[in-house]
Order: sequence, then C-alpha cells, then structure tokens
Amino acid sequence: MNVTTPPSSLPPASLRGISEEEWKIRCELAALYRLVAYHRMTDLIYTHISARLPGPDHHFLINRYGVMFHEMRASDLVKIDLEGNVIEEDASSKPVNAAGFTIHSAIHMTRDDAAYVVHTHTSAGIAVSAQKEGLLPISQHALKFHGHLAYHGYEGIALDLDERERLVADLGQHKAMILRNHGLLVTGRTAAEAFNNIYYLERACQAQVAALSAGMDQIVFPPEEVRLRTAEQFNRSDSPHIYDLAWTAALRLVDGDKVDYRS
Repeated sequence: MNVTTPPSSLPPASLRGISEEEWKIRCELAALYRLVAYHRMTDLIYTHISARLPGPDHHFLINRYGVMFHEMRASDLVKIDLEGNVIEEDASSKPVNAAGFTIHSAIHMTRDDAAYVVHTHTSAGIAVSAQKEGLLPISQHALKFHGHLAYHGYEGIALDLDERERLVADLGQHKAMILRNHGLLVTGRTAAEAFNNIYYLERACQAQVAALSAGMDQIVFPPEEVRLRTAEQFNRSDSPHIYDLAWTAALRLVDGDKVDYRS
C-alpha cells in the first residue's frame, strides 16, 4: 500500500517545468506544514519542515520565510542547495531562514533515510528539552522512543555551519532528537512517517509536563523490561502501511481549507 497526498493537476505558472515528482513532494510537504499547524505545533513564522528532492544535486525544499504554516502552499516552498542558495527564479523574493538551513541541511546531507525533517518549538517540547532527565518513560507515547531518542546540547541560535557536524553526530541513526533548551526534531523516509514521529513525540512531551505538575514523587515508572518490550512492539508495528493509514486520515483535517495546500 502506498498512499500519498493527491497532487493538483498542474503547478502554478511560476513553477511550470518542474518534474511531476517534485510537484508531488511539494504537495506532501505543504500538507505536512498544514497538519503541524492544525495540531498547534507552530511558532509564528519560525521553525521549519524540509524535504529532500531526489537526484544527484542534493537540493531540498524548505518554507519561504514569512509564510505561516496554516497557509503554506506547494508553491510557497523554496528550493535550495546545501550551501543555502535559492535556486529558483526571482530568488530575492523567496527568503529562507538561516537557522533552518543550518539544521536541516546537516541532516539531509548525511542521512539517506531522512527525506523529511521536522523541527518544532512547542511549549511542551521546550519544557522537556530543559529538564535534566529529558523525556521520561512514563507514557505509551514516550515508550515509542525509549532507547531511540538522541539529544543535542544548546549552542545558541543555529547560525554557525560548524554546528552541523556535532548535530549529526548526536543524532546518529535515530529518527528523533531533543534539542536541549530549544525544541524537538524528527526525521522520516516519507511525510507520513515524519508526521507520525512528531505527533507522538509532541504528545509524549505534553503528557510529561501534565504528569509532573503533580510532582515527581507521584510518577509511576514502568519496569525496564516493560519499557524495552513496548519500544520493540512499536518498532515491529511501525510500517509504511500504518503510517499511510494515519496520514490519509489526517489529510482530511486540512482538505477543506479555503486555500488548497496543493496550489
């Protein structure tokens, strides 16, 4: 089963000439932006979601700086290279946030399986990122990431390209990472997988913040063997089929938007 975001028949005139595959990826990425907005994981015009385009040029798509996530369209996405250069016509009208370029390019250039990268600054994600123990294994959502979650120490706003090496080293082969004092980051082979990962990680952080309001002494921790078994159960059940089922259902949440994301 391979369910994808149904593209509109044609891209707008400004993007005529791009491949059918690129237009499909643009539509899926725009839908992912809309869904992140729907679930209130936005931070005004900040944070980013990116997608790598196929081919030897190592190009990827990222949001045009200044467009709100809930209004993102396929045509609002900007194609850039690994040096941060906009490689579309009229580049001056398509600004890109430098910090977004630093974080996302680091992962796209080193992880073949990271076709999509999502980075958020939610209240719950930031709160957990600032806690010494990080994500606690206290909910089923959190146990999805038990033993499969990376951490990267805060170095300031991600403007220095030399941070890319450390960020990638800290991520390793994981698909999810907490950026200390900053927020959350996940990857996915598809838009559907990336959405699943950020949804679960965000919900795990929300549950932790709520649970800790009663005090750490009131928290119940599952035994380690249960934590490991649950993580393995998630690992066995996670599949493109499951991701696609959830993605197809989630798309119905944004299909009725006044301005179509497939435009």
